[in-house]
Amino acid sequence: MNVTIYDVAREANVSMATVSRVVNGNPNVKPATRKKVLKTIEELGYRPNAVARGLASKRTTTVGVIIPDISNMFFSELARGIDDIANMYKYNIILSNSDQNIDKEIKLINTMLEKQVDGIVYMGSRLTDEHLKEFKTSPVPIVLAATIEPTNAIPSVNIDYEEAGYEATKLLIDNGHTKLAFVTGLDETTANKAKHQGFVQALEEIELTVDQTNVFRGDLSYQSGLKAVESLFDQTEKPTAIFAASDEIALGVIHGIQDLGLNVPADVEVIGFDNTRLAMMIRPTLSTVVQPVYDIGAVAMRLLTKYMNKEEVEESNVILPHQIIKRSSTK
Repeated sequence: MNVTIYDVAREANVSMATVSRVVNGNPNVKPATRKKVLKTIEELGYRPNAVARGLASKRTTTVGVIIPDISNMFFSELARGIDDIANMYKYNIILSNSDQNIDKEIKLINTMLEKQVDGIVYMGSRLTDEHLKEFKTSPVPIVLAATIEPTNAIPSVNIDYEEAGYEATKLLIDNGHTKLAFVTGLDETTANKAKHQGFVQALEEIELTVDQTNVFRGDLSYQSGLKAVESLFDQTEKPTAIFAASDEIALGVIHGIQDLGLNVPADVEVIGFDNTRLAMMIRPTLSTVVQPVYDIGAVAMRLLTKYMNKEEVEESNVILPHQIIKRSSTK
C-alpha cells in the first residue's frame, strides 16, 4: 500500500498540516519538528502525491512539451534546452511526439490540458485556424518554439528565418553561382516559407528567374535530401549550388551528389540550416546557418515560466541572433 501524508503525521505525532509545510518547504516549522518529520518520511518511504498537491495549490509544476519528432537531432537538442531550464525552475515536463500530424497536434494540446499542466511549449508544423483557436482559448500559457505564428499573437522564440535564408543564398551567389536550388519541407511551415522567401529575394536581386524547378519540397529528412538530388539532377539545367532547409536534408543532398560521382564543393556547393552536430559529422563538413537550437528551447521555457508565475514580460516574441559558419561544403 502507498504511504500517505496521514501515515507520516501519525508516526511523527504531528498534524497533517505540519507534514504538508515540511514537504512544501514552508519555513514556519520548528527545526526539531522538521527534522523529525523528514526522518519519518525517509523511514516510511513517503512520496508526495503530485496530483493531490496540484489540486490543493491549483498548480502541478508540470509543463507539456509537444514536438514533431524527438529522434530528429534538431528537436532533441531543442528539447534539451527546455528540460534544463524546466529543472532549474523545478518543473517536470511531459514530452510528446506529434509526428507533424495536425490532428495529432490538436489532440495532444487537449491531452496536455486534461493532465492539468501549468503551461505548454509547442513546436509544430503548419499552424491552422484550429491550432490558433486552441492556443487562444487555453486556460494556461502557451509558448511557441522555432514555430512562427504570423500575427505574433502567441508568445514565441525564433530567429529571423527570412534573413537567414537570404544570407545563405547570398553566400552561394557571392561564390559565383547562378544555378541554385532550394530543398525544403513539404508541409510549408511559416519558417520554411520565410527561408524560401529569403532564397527568392537573393535570386531576384541579381535578376535570376525563380520557378518550381529551383525548389524541391520533401519532409526535412535525410531521405528527402537524396530524393531531391535525384529530381534536381534529372533536369537539363542542373544546379551548381544547393541551399537545404535543414542539416539533415543537407546530409542527404551531399551523399546524393557523391553517389552521382560528383564532388562537394568542387562540382556542387551545399549549405544547410541549424548547425546541429550532424554538420561536423559529415565529410566534407557542412557550411550551415547557425540557429541557436538549445537557446531557443531554453529561452522558450524561461518565457513560459514568466507567464506561469505572472512575472513581467518585456518581449513576448523573441528573435534570437543567427550566423553562418563556413566549412568545407562551400568554397
